Amino acid sequence: MNKTIEKAYAKLIVTSGLALKKGQSVIIKANADIEDFVCLVTKECYAQGAKYVHVLWQSEKVNKVQMKKASTKALCETLPMEVAYQQWFTKELPAYLWLDSDDPDASKGIDAAKAAKIKREKYKAVAEYIEARENKYQWCICGVPSKKWAKKVFPSLTLAKAKEKLYEAILLTSRASDGNGIFNWEKHDEILKNRCSYLNSLHLKSLHYTSSNGTNLKVGLIPNVIWLGGGEKTLDGTFFQPNIPSEEVFTSPKKGEAEGIVYSAKPLVYQGQLIKDFWVKFEKGKAVDVHAEVGEEALRSILTLDEGSAYLGECALVPFDSPINNTGLLFYNTLF
Repeated sequence: MNKTIEKAYAKLIVTSGLALKKGQSVIIKANADIEDFVCLVTKECYAQGAKYVHVLWQSEKVNKVQMKKASTKALCETLPMEVAYQQWFTKELPAYLWLDSDDPDASKGIDAAKAAKIKREKYKAVAEYIEARENKYQWCICGVPSKKWAKKVFPSLTLAKAKEKLYEAILLTSRASDGNGIFNWEKHDEILKNRCSYLNSLHLKSLHYTSSNGTNLKVGLIPNVIWLGGGEKTLDGTFFQPNIPSEEVFTSPKKGEAEGIVYSAKPLVYQGQLIKDFWVKFEKGKAVDVHAEVGEEALRSILTLDEGSAYLGECALVPFDSPINNTGLLFYNTLF
């Protein structure tokens, strides 16, 4: 990979994604196998005046061992240091960056119901802190190629070539392949905001989704709801890009008003688990039945995470003509 382009990508992430403020701390969540890029981003954070960069190193291999060997009770326990971290986060309000390089097959063999219960219990233990900092800090998720992710997307290529091709695709879809990502995102965000303005002018009361593979879903919208997309603002007015890449515009559905069935156009990867060729049936706003050829247990776990999980929380419109779709690739990652 061209080092100049790679540095420009890191700068895009810190400048446009995080909109890092001088003197602000940064948290980076990343897998250990992308250490070089984490170092590059860390350097860029300090170049832009970061107070301190905390890296939360992840290991999918270790996580899999934990999930298989430790009891559900033990894994549901929230340690004092975890609570202290959440308290610090809510007080300090650092910029939060997730460099996503996850192996799409990382959770193969892991009990989906067990994983869902652990996530639910862990969240409940620190929910007050997470909710207290909502809309008060910048956050960003972006993609970085890893060996296993690359081989999943390009199984017929050598490892080196697969990783190179995945990086090229990530940069292309992130509008960063020419080294002018910051400028490109300013223009892209303007387009997304114009789409939102147009949709807001229509004062839509409902959406009707249809597709050639069987989708027929009607969704009611909250009265006077607005459409959003692209960059967001914190409560203090800091403008940042939470998702790189991002093509959608979205709005909020009215609870209890979703009728019909939706079929997947592409696979879904949830916490490393592949969900493929699936459908979800809605009645009175609630998902009442699901089926998946691959990953049905994981799909059902999503809908039973809490009381609201079976209801739609967001409705989105995504253009068919987009850098992501035009690659013709299946990324095995919900960001793409």
